[in-house]
Amino acid sequence: MKTDSHVRRYRVRPGQTVRLDDWDADDTSGFDGKKNDALVESEKLGGELEHLQELLYAEHKHKVLIVLQALDTGGKDGTIRRVFEGVNPQGVRVAHFGVPTPEELDHDFLWREHAQVPGEGEIVIFNRSHYEGVLAVRVHKLVPREIWKARYQEINDFERMLSEEGTTILKFFLHIDKDEQRKRLQDRLDDPTKRWKFSVHDLPERAFWSEYMKAYEEVLEKTSTEWAPWYVVPSNHNWFRDVIISTVIVRTLQEMDMHYPPDVKLPKSMTIK
Repeated sequence: MKTDSHVRRYRVRPGQTVRLDDWDADDTSGFDGKKNDALVESEKLGGELEHLQELLYAEHKHKVLIVLQALDTGGKDGTIRRVFEGVNPQGVRVAHFGVPTPEELDHDFLWREHAQVPGEGEIVIFNRSHYEGVLAVRVHKLVPREIWKARYQEINDFERMLSEEGTTILKFFLHIDKDEQRKRLQDRLDDPTKRWKFSVHDLPERAFWSEYMKAYEEVLEKTSTEWAPWYVVPSNHNWFRDVIISTVIVRTLQEMDMHYPPDVKLPKSMTIK
């Protein structure tokens, strides 16, 4: 199984030039096996993640922030559902960021995210994130260029501060191609059980595909750092997406060398009746 050694190819190096046309959304070469093999591997990784998440919560020293970004139908919800199946919700929390509320718009663009960052012993998953401030805002020209341009450095400073205070940050861009998005949107229309996922805004947003690609390229180039790396995960195939993301998370948690707290010292005469 070559998942571990090959997963690094999806990590964006600091300062690396990114052209998403060069990143094949259909790629599955980072896993040496077929779909069924990956499903088995994902199940094993899920069991290990369950154990590590419990250890993280029990030790109560580390904080983990996972950022998921994608275009419409990219698979953020599916990733959360499959990768984190079985973890204890007491120590894992999902923060979803939609269109800013009037109160949120009255504050700086990082205000609402800062309130949701993980505490000690906690994993927090951002379903969309502060990166909307340099993505949708840029594409739809909601703020002047000089404002969103300055946000790259503000984001890096924000994430550096979190890192220096003990937060491990992993960021995943779920990369699908335009044809795969078309298929997924059509599937939502054709399947009555998925039609609720379809939004009247999906098709107008699809018209901005090229603009979003350029915006994501600049995000990946300017904000993939040693303390908060981006991974461009080929996501046309859900099974491949899940095994790659699970591998990155599990290996990162393993490297923390976590331990259960020492046994509680009890009086020798104490017994439980």
